[in-house]
Amino acid sequence: SELEEQEVKQIEPSSDPASQVQQAVENCLLPLSSPNCSTTTSPGFHRWTVMDYYNAYTTRQITPTMVAERLIAAIEESSTAPWDMGFFINHCPKDILKQASESTLRYERGEAISVLDGVPIAVKDEIDCAPYPTTGGTKWLHKARASEGDAECVARLRQCGAILVGKTNMHELGAGTSGINPHYGATRNPFDVGKIAGGSSSGSAAVVAAGLCPAALGVDGGGSVRMPAALCGVVGFKPTFGRVPHSGVLPLNWTVGMVGVLAGTVEDSLIVYAAISGDTQKRIGSLLQPKLYLPLLESTSSVTNIKLARYKEWFNDCTEEIRECCSHALDLLSQKYGWKTVEVVIPEIETMRLAHYVTIGSECSTALGPHLHNSKKVGKMGWDVRVGLSVYGAFSSKEYIQAQRLRNRQLEIHRKVFAMADVIVSPTTGVTAYPILNDCLKTGELDYVNGAALVRYQIAGNFLGLPAITVPVGYDKKGLPIGLQFIGQPWSEPTLLHVAFAMQGLCNQGYKKPEAFYDLLHK
Repeated sequence: SELEEQEVKQIEPSSDPASQVQQAVENCLLPLSSPNCSTTTSPGFHRWTVMDYYNAYTTRQITPTMVAERLIAAIEESSTAPWDMGFFINHCPKDILKQASESTLRYERGEAISVLDGVPIAVKDEIDCAPYPTTGGTKWLHKARASEGDAECVARLRQCGAILVGKTNMHELGAGTSGINPHYGATRNPFDVGKIAGGSSSGSAAVVAAGLCPAALGVDGGGSVRMPAALCGVVGFKPTFGRVPHSGVLPLNWTVGMVGVLAGTVEDSLIVYAAISGDTQKRIGSLLQPKLYLPLLESTSSVTNIKLARYKEWFNDCTEEIRECCSHALDLLSQKYGWKTVEVVIPEIETMRLAHYVTIGSECSTALGPHLHNSKKVGKMGWDVRVGLSVYGAFSSKEYIQAQRLRNRQLEIHRKVFAMADVIVSPTTGVTAYPILNDCLKTGELDYVNGAALVRYQIAGNFLGLPAITVPVGYDKKGLPIGLQFIGQPWSEPTLLHVAFAMQGLCNQGYKKPEAFYDLLHK
């Protein structure tokens, strides 16, 4: 159904990706006069944004080729001792430089395709992106399933002129929350290289946090965009199920997984969202995709009477530092905008988590079923994934169907919540990033205690297909990032982005520079 949302702009239904980006920039963002790339507008730490890159290119302060050269050097440096950050599974300097050279020529001719032209964007290795194989974080899957060109979401970014810089590391087959991959190395958290980046879109979150890209693509089947985004101190945005084309993405969990955006700012997540969203030319279940609306972020201060639903018992089921930080952030929203927090009860949350686990596990084991009887392929998997797949394969069809009954029940429960409020608010994770232990580097890690704490607030976004976004709102005593999550009703991305943008504006003065960070625009 069409929603009545405040301060939005409808995108023309026949628009190509570059045109959608242009409409987003002209109508939805703050004025184009972004700061010179040697200055910042906030007293806090400032990551270079898409508009920073675009303005630096158009004013000839730097070229896409120069950025590409710095990027390649940074990838090489970060991949070796003492960092060993584990950002990428695959990147090709020759291809990166080719794309950058083409973009540089377009700027020289005054023919930039969009503000994304020449901007480096990374892609999780669960999404097809030429010229790379899609490994899914394994050593064998790309041999069993050859990728054919770009996934549709990647093709849309390429049509905007973005430089696609490579395939980022991920938890093997997306079957974990730590981002520790025994084949390609553990992705390390730029805020503390001894801590996890989170999973499964670990590399995509880490490259954004470390300044290598202003944005990256991930896939979110059980919080796999939002968890690592929160742990790495960046924005993680998962749209409504079906909003972003899913063709060319590994079909590991086809009713809960969806492409998401990791970005340094809410504005950049909006720009990339505008590029990759659109009519998939296919029906979503029995419904057609609703019209695409984008928020007018320069008018966020005019958005009134937003109600934020909080289930207090659930909200507080995290560490004390996270609870205090997220509660303070919520108070700031209320004080600045007058938005009200509505106390609600969301029953059977733990039951929903188990039903989601049965669903994602059953779909994953079904998708991989033809390969799981091959002992050579299984022998190439990490021990954590072998254990996980054994559990997944034990679920029966009866259990899967029962999980779908619970899904319908939770959809009705959440409809009632959204009748009382516009957005559900929670911490993004129950813990901050925890240490990487040496004994798991070669085997992978199964930590169901920390894993349960990380996934605690993620489930509704995937099991019910709801849009959700996490925004960094502070740090714990060790300096590790904390994220606050907003969950919306289906197709309410504009309202979510408004709320997230407002939250970011109240917190960004306190943003800190990561331990591992690369400045590609200003040296």
